[in-house]
Amino acid sequence: MGKKGGNVGLALVAALVAVPFVPLTLWAFAGEWRFPDLLPTAWSLRGVAHLVEPGGGVLGATLNSVLIGAATAAASVAVGMPAGMAIGGYQWRFKGVVIFFILLPILVPPLASTMGVHVTFIRLGLADTLPGVFLVHLVPTVPYTALILAGVFAERTGELEEAARTLGASPWQAFLRVTLPGVLPGVAVAGLFAFLISWGQYVLTLLIGGGNVVTLPMLLFSAASGNDPVVTSALALAFALPAVLALVLALRVLKPGERAGGFVGPGKFS
Repeated sequence: MGKKGGNVGLALVAALVAVPFVPLTLWAFAGEWRFPDLLPTAWSLRGVAHLVEPGGGVLGATLNSVLIGAATAAASVAVGMPAGMAIGGYQWRFKGVVIFFILLPILVPPLASTMGVHVTFIRLGLADTLPGVFLVHLVPTVPYTALILAGVFAERTGELEEAARTLGASPWQAFLRVTLPGVLPGVAVAGLFAFLISWGQYVLTLLIGGGNVVTLPMLLFSAASGNDPVVTSALALAFALPAVLALVLALRVLKPGERAGGFVGPGKFS
């Protein structure tokens, strides 16, 4: 009964999430749709054609968004994991102060902080470049990644790592063979979260990219300010697709019992 109720609840949540996409999908394939008609009176592939049009810039903007998002996710996990281990796995003085400074980039209004970063990037030659946009995307993603991983490491007792060390594992081997498999679902979720934050960035990309680095959110905002609901809806669907896929991946990763951190057994560390 509990499993059935959980499936019903999941289906209800999925239905609620899908409802806003219904008018977007209709508009994306609409050729003509006038009030008060409930459905379009004509259908067209103009919105889809705009997405794949070679000269439309959508493919290039999507590639930029994917590259920046993937690089940001990887770098955020690499930077946030040591911080998460230190915050969640150990007790030490002034930890609250360190947490405050980690959270500071997301507590300060992004526009204010980005203006200061922009001046620095101009001096370093990183303004209006893809690497500059990638680096500025780390400002909002690293704090969230560090906090997510801190919660993951806070639940580990360290007993398996100690057992591995007594059987001859080096600290690095214990981390790779025992700790990392146990925290891998949390790492995956933190990476997905960082990717989604980077994927949706508009202000940071606009200020640091200076219009030279075009991403999908920039095209979506530009289309939304125009008077073409067909193109805007098609871009909105393309923009939302990675978030839906990331949600599905996160649900698969977080399934209980799919992955379990564990001891790899004696004789494996030699």
